[in-house]
Amino acid sequence: MFQVSKDKIDSDLLRRKVDRGEAGAIVLFEGIVRNHTGDKKVAYLEYEAYEEMALKKLEEVAVEVVASRDIWVAISHRFGRLEIGDIAVTIAVSSPHRADAFDACSRIIDRLKEEVPIWKKEVGEDGSEWVGWGP
Repeated sequence: MFQVSKDKIDSDLLRRKVDRGEAGAIVLFEGIVRNHTGDKKVAYLEYEAYEEMALKKLEEVAVEVVASRDIWVAISHRFGRLEIGDIAVTIAVSSPHRADAFDACSRIIDRLKEEVPIWKKEVGEDGSEWVGWGP
């Protein structure tokens, strides 16, 4: 399951999508909107997405990361205005062994931030700023 949406993320649903009898481990990563970046206060985030391309890239990244391994992946990323404490992204990974699940989840979030056309604007007391452009 891969999703890019304005809807709130149901992390439990993603977990259930990757849960299977062969899984000895399920890793669930939730990226949460925090109230700061360094010393700068953040009031909320605005995400923009090129939806069709973002969905395609989510799938491509997952397939490339888990190639030739017995790993299942589900990813959901929100866009629009997100408040402090909201879930921006959830990645669920299942694998027969925990090391593979942790590794895949870590590699997926890193590649997602670099390659998937979803952009983040931090809005705070001092105005707003687009962040995360490139590596």
